[in-house]
Amino acid sequence: MEAYELTTQGGSTDFARLIAACEAFGPYCLIGGLAVNCYVEPVYTLDADLVVIAASLPELTVYLEAQGFKTEVRKHSVNALAPGSELRIQFTTDERYQAFPSRPVAANVLGIQVKVACREDVMQGKLWAYGDAQPGAEQTQNGRTGPDQARRGLSRAEIFIPQ
Repeated sequence: MEAYELTTQGGSTDFARLIAACEAFGPYCLIGGLAVNCYVEPVYTLDADLVVIAASLPELTVYLEAQGFKTEVRKHSVNALAPGSELRIQFTTDERYQAFPSRPVAANVLGIQVKVACREDVMQGKLWAYGDAQPGAEQTQNGRTGPDQARRGLSRAEIFIPQ
């Protein structure tokens, strides 16, 4: 965790602040690369992707801004960044993800107890991201394309094998 803190310039501290805020504003779960890391051998990522219940996102955004985070509303997400931090936070506003916070699992992420999308939801989210990144679809917030998403999802196919 110390290495992550150093390389992200405060990313694990900012992640802890983020999770505390999410806990205070209702159901949420971690999705994306950090969620995948809970099911397979972890890889380094600067992204924290989450889904919160849509009705709580405006209040959560205001709260994060009051805590010093810069926020940006985009077409399919609300992005947040703490000053000086390399941790890129993205809350998806895609309606397809709204059921995910109703079935999370508890996991330790960067030394913090977090609600993480269940294995099946992580798989579904990766499939949606892949489909959305196909030719003619918008690239994801961090510029990944279909092949990038597929490589990440398919190279970790073991997360989708029932236990």
